[in-house]
Amino acid sequence: MENKKTIILGATPDSSRYAYLAANRLKAKGHPIVNVGIKKGEVAGVQIEKPETIHTDIDTITLYVGPQNQPGLYQYILDTKPKRIIFNPGTENSELEQLAAKQGIETLEACTLVLLSIGQY
Repeated sequence: MENKKTIILGATPDSSRYAYLAANRLKAKGHPIVNVGIKKGEVAGVQIEKPETIHTDIDTITLYVGPQNQPGLYQYILDTKPKRIIFNPGTENSELEQLAAKQGIETLEACTLVLLSIGQY
């Protein structure tokens, strides 16, 4: 299986959050991760960074930011030019999906944790 460098957008050091679980499971499955969020700290041994540095080698952005907080991140997401964006439950946003599609970015309304558990990530 190909390792897919992934940005966890909405990363948090709060172990009760799905973004935290996703970061740990992605890393455990061998996928390199970049934690991006507004909280300070680290997850799965990787520091959380602010959405400022544009990474140009990203396969997937997995979203853990609600649609009401996404507009300020649109440019960051689109400038990163990932191959795909996973809209986890509660993050679905047709406006961002349309913007991504115009740039040839695949979008998927799915759960990263489920995709990992069934080998479809």
